[in-house]
Amino acid sequence: MGTTVSLKVLSLVAIASLLVFEEWVSTPACNLVPFEDPKFEDDPEDLKVMLVADLLLLGSDSAYFTLFFRDYYMAKFFRKSFESLKPDLLLVLGDISAKGSELTRSKWTSVLRQFYQILGPFVGLPFHAVLGDRDIGECSDLDLNKVNWISRKLPGLDPSGCGAFEINNISFVTLNAVALLCGDNSLRFGIEKVIERESLEFRNETGEINDSTKTTDADYNFLWRVHSMSSGSGPVILLHLPLQQTGSQCQGAIDTLKRSPISLIEELNEVSKTREHIGAGPYKLFHTLPQNASEYILQALKPRIIFSAHRHAFSDHVHFDQTREITVPAMSWNARDDPGFVFATFQKTGRAMSISYCSLARESHILLVYISIMVLFCFFCLKGY
Repeated sequence: MGTTVSLKVLSLVAIASLLVFEEWVSTPACNLVPFEDPKFEDDPEDLKVMLVADLLLLGSDSAYFTLFFRDYYMAKFFRKSFESLKPDLLLVLGDISAKGSELTRSKWTSVLRQFYQILGPFVGLPFHAVLGDRDIGECSDLDLNKVNWISRKLPGLDPSGCGAFEINNISFVTLNAVALLCGDNSLRFGIEKVIERESLEFRNETGEINDSTKTTDADYNFLWRVHSMSSGSGPVILLHLPLQQTGSQCQGAIDTLKRSPISLIEELNEVSKTREHIGAGPYKLFHTLPQNASEYILQALKPRIIFSAHRHAFSDHVHFDQTREITVPAMSWNARDDPGFVFATFQKTGRAMSISYCSLARESHILLVYISIMVLFCFFCLKGY
């Protein structure tokens, strides 16, 4: 009788401990990324943005382990992040799907359904998504009709996978970075037109139109106007593939310590090897936009800041013109054991902003806790008998 009561008490304690553990482990740990920026003071009117990337969802092809463990915790990660940080906007920087370029429309629909289920009650939060290479494939296999169809399923994207919107006086421009890798492709020409249009609009808004223009011809025949807009005066740029990092400062992953590009690439390769079940994407993790396309974006749009993804790891880089680029880490155990995301706060007045890197629990640590509890429970059960 005493043994039965002890087992019941032990079971209740174990269940209660697991519930407390799940709540605690689901809370993100956010650290402010140091940067020499104008003095930033918190204001309730500031725009708070949660940026995630590389969710790598499998939709109807998901295994039971993914559906009942990974998706369960991913939903808790989103819920606790929304509750603790209270973002005004959610941005998804590409690769929502792990194998989107290979999927039929019905399977793509299942991926989107899976994404909305993970968001749960917070699906009503304003959000905007970017197309990644896993979503639409590489240049040689780009299907314009498929790109158009996927773009129509995501809010705010035009048929080419680009978009522009404004919230709280902060302007955002989304670019289909994969198309900028292509050669003579109608989709790439469409992206160039979007960049030129947005450049002209911002020059009109700021009154910085300069009649004297100069054109520069690069390998891809990119053309841009040299104008009087100062660096950092343009919109926030959102794209999946990072710009080529030629310039001054680069802060590497997670601990924000300065690291060499070679060491960062080595880490990226290690991350990809540990998660081979999702398959390799069309482009390697250290792939970037070519130099001419990168300079084209910097010169034409004068970005306030750039947010990119693809590398599965966090980095903070400053380009030659002092434009800051934040690479958002993968928020998926399908990509790495220690997922994370970025939380940005934009000052309503002025151009100051703060960037925080938010880390989430390691999958291996959570599995270890579950296994330990099961082993201890079985030990006490056997000991009781």
